[in-house]
Amino acid sequence: MKKRKNHSPEFKARVALEAIREEMTLAELSKKYGVHPTQIGTWKRAAIDNMATAFTRRGAAPEQVSAADVDKLHSKIGQLVVERDFLAEASHQLLGTRGKKW
Repeated sequence: MKKRKNHSPEFKARVALEAIREEMTLAELSKKYGVHPTQIGTWKRAAIDNMATAFTRRGAAPEQVSAADVDKLHSKIGQLVVERDFLAEASHQLLGTRGKKW
């Protein structure tokens, strides 16, 4: 059984770029680099699909979460913890097991 090859991102980018240029067929690239043609096609698609991210502004602020959303999530977490503890206690009483806690 062969060990799987882990290719570096630079290698994948180089092969994908050659595939995008279409100067050689996928079969020729496969023979040149020792990678299956399907894999080269996958890298090519990924490169094309993610090309727009190369042109996004660096340091662009990530989407901000409002304080109201954080408060809503904290209250939901609290509610779920209370429900979990209640159900755990109820199941312990039904099953007759005491002292076991999450």
